[in-house]
Amino acid sequence: MIREVFITETNCITPIGFDVATNVKNIDGGISGIQLHQNSLLMKDPFYASIIDEEKLNTAFAKVTPAQNYTRLEKMMILALQPIVEKSKLILDAKTAFLLSTTKGNITALENPTEENIAKAHLHQLAKTIADFFGFATEPIVVSNACVSGVLAISVAKRLIQSGMYDNAFVVAGDEVSEFVLSGFNSFQAMSDLPCKPYSKNRNGVTLGEAAVAVLVSSNKENAKIKIIGDGSINDANHISGPSRTGEGLFRSIESALAEAEINPNQIDYISAHGTATPFNDEMEAIAFNRLGLEDVPVNSLKGYYGHTLGASGLLETVIGIQSVLESKLFASFGFDELGVSQSINIIKKSETKNSHYFLKTASGFGGCNTVVLFEKVS
Repeated sequence: MIREVFITETNCITPIGFDVATNVKNIDGGISGIQLHQNSLLMKDPFYASIIDEEKLNTAFAKVTPAQNYTRLEKMMILALQPIVEKSKLILDAKTAFLLSTTKGNITALENPTEENIAKAHLHQLAKTIADFFGFATEPIVVSNACVSGVLAISVAKRLIQSGMYDNAFVVAGDEVSEFVLSGFNSFQAMSDLPCKPYSKNRNGVTLGEAAVAVLVSSNKENAKIKIIGDGSINDANHISGPSRTGEGLFRSIESALAEAEINPNQIDYISAHGTATPFNDEMEAIAFNRLGLEDVPVNSLKGYYGHTLGASGLLETVIGIQSVLESKLFASFGFDELGVSQSINIIKKSETKNSHYFLKTASGFGGCNTVVLFEKVS
């Protein structure tokens, strides 16, 4: 019999809160972390982004440790993971995995390319630094697959536990707004000159953001928030940055998750989508959802609150989605005005009460990657 797998603890560090409760309160109140920034070290011209306040980050981190030798991203990740490790009271032994998800990691270390900083920029070194802080006995596992990394890490953790290799898996995901990331998206002409508007007629690109998020994935049902019942990860191999115009990879990923979960599309109560507000991503998602008969299921994108947090986005949006289901709330897709995709989808225009049982999280990214995870509310 295949083992059941649950998410039992969650936490997040974002520009609108340093715990889940504060984030949900601000989302419910229509508060976005996206602001206009003028920082010539990051970008020559003013830009919209969702950035964590430096002073608040350092103050919070100082309460955890007086150590000064951690990078900004490492501080974010440690702050996200620390309350979960502490609350779980688990022994971090050979049956406890540690997964780190990121797209760019400590890329800012390369701005001053000393031998030490070059070492810090390696993703395995970032994972080792976080693992050593907490004292994990197992070798850390890095999940880095463009913008599906956060949700893919949940899928990988689930499968590792189902295989019997581990009983528990701590997952942390994080990325920060950097000159490298801003210049990269700008070179694609993919950045919006206003706060992003997912699925809207007048959307014109992505807004970037940063966050660190952590969850505990476990075979132990005690304290379970939600059950992981299916996942799928299909690459459409369409283009280095553009998704399949037919949504093929996302379509097949959802099909795979539904088959594993043994439920029908009409049983899904809520979709937390990727919704980057780029012309091709939003259109592709609408097509894929329609191909599966999901056009009437309430759907939102949380990018209007956080911007696109890259490797953290899938895990962050999962954590907020879990809380949405637990609190029987559906949060508005912030920034949405008039539908701007060719196929009809049921965008959540204002926050509302709804009792949801099955929840789908989707993500898509550069290189044609797509990953989805299906969750069931634990009764």
